[in-house]
Amino acid sequence: MIGIQQEPTSMDPTSDATASIDTILTRNVFETLTTADETGTVQPLLAKSWEVSPDGKVYTFKLNEGVTFTDGKPLDASTVKFAFERAMAPDSTNPSKTIFALITGIETPDATTVVIRLKEPDAYFLANLAMGDAAIVHPDTAANNKTTPVGSGPYKVKEWVRGDRVVLERNDANRLAATAKLREVSFRVIPDPNTAAAALFSGDINAFPVIPAPETLEQFKQDKRFVVVSGTTEGEVILAMNNAKPPFNDIRVRRAVNHLLDRQEIIDGAMSGYGTPIGSHFPPHNPAYVDLTGRYPHDVAKAKELLAEAGFPNGFETTLQLPPPPYARRSGEIIREQLAAGGIRVQLVNVEFPFWLSEVYKKKLYDMTIIAHVSPRDLSNYIKGTEYFYGYDSPEFRAMYDDFRKTVDPQQQIEKLEGLQTKLADDAVHGFLFQLAQAGVYDAKLRGYWKNAPELITPLTDMYWAD
Repeated sequence: MIGIQQEPTSMDPTSDATASIDTILTRNVFETLTTADETGTVQPLLAKSWEVSPDGKVYTFKLNEGVTFTDGKPLDASTVKFAFERAMAPDSTNPSKTIFALITGIETPDATTVVIRLKEPDAYFLANLAMGDAAIVHPDTAANNKTTPVGSGPYKVKEWVRGDRVVLERNDANRLAATAKLREVSFRVIPDPNTAAAALFSGDINAFPVIPAPETLEQFKQDKRFVVVSGTTEGEVILAMNNAKPPFNDIRVRRAVNHLLDRQEIIDGAMSGYGTPIGSHFPPHNPAYVDLTGRYPHDVAKAKELLAEAGFPNGFETTLQLPPPPYARRSGEIIREQLAAGGIRVQLVNVEFPFWLSEVYKKKLYDMTIIAHVSPRDLSNYIKGTEYFYGYDSPEFRAMYDDFRKTVDPQQQIEKLEGLQTKLADDAVHGFLFQLAQAGVYDAKLRGYWKNAPELITPLTDMYWAD
């Protein structure tokens, strides 16, 4: 039994952005052409190998033979072609539709060969194909995957009790079944910090990879029944400001907000010190990371000066919508007090996650919100303009990102990523708060879990119970 904070809103990773869908289902129930190991390095999965043309525009994948879905239907090159063309379609609801935007054609010369042509090179193409958004689904069952998932992975969904748990059971007919030591695994939804800690201490759950009560970790460290592991994630926690809506469409206001934030105070108060301050939308463990946390030092006087220049000498009133995760609601309480020092009067509004997805993410009906963006390689969120909930519309950033995406030289990629981070910080798009730590508690006899989370996956085939 594994604890998770966020309830999945669907069983289909290709149709919804909720992180817990990928965390539970990707690589366990649904499979992708590529995957990642714990270092984030791209590895084969459905594709056993691939070749890339010298110009970086043509990818030829060789698929594993004999792969089937849980209903017995074959997974071959035609299935891959269907899945990607479905994701690319004009009416597609795929949350990462942009990763398919460069595809100009898909060919299937035989049942185990897929040739994908791009209009230009894409530095992240192979890595992006490891995301749940790129899961391979079958044309006969794709429409029903939201409630009745049919994948090709070593596990299948046995039960989904909304608001409580998702139960996976091993698919013994699967080609990878022999590697899956756990016959059945339940993911139990526990957003409340006290309930999460109590469930671990009582033995109701065996692991909580990102515990919502980091203040309890010292207690678990003293208990020999448990192991406490602190690793890294791809989760950038941000104070998102609606750049398309006054007053946050004024860069002076956004910069004032950033000068009022004290990141370390937020990390200490909301996360018991577990977390790394960030100054842009990029993980500190990445080789291309630039430390921009000094760009806006905590400076109330400077913030007031900027607000006055923007026409708010007495501050203003605004709302901060907070989804259920404790990192959001606890941070929100602290941020309200920090912004008040500059005259910004914040009303906190606690919302449930389906409401957040509908009203904030999709309809963009918000002033500010706090959310962890846990997907890797997600700088592409900032090229989506006013269609995305940020409301950030920068032709300059889009041009910079397009230039980076076409770059194949590793050192040049790093240099261009550094420029992208700096541009976001200079534009004060959001209040970039901290990198979410993977501070987890595990039964001392459990083995094979990942300390770090380079992708939104929990590979169950790696886990087993020690004798």
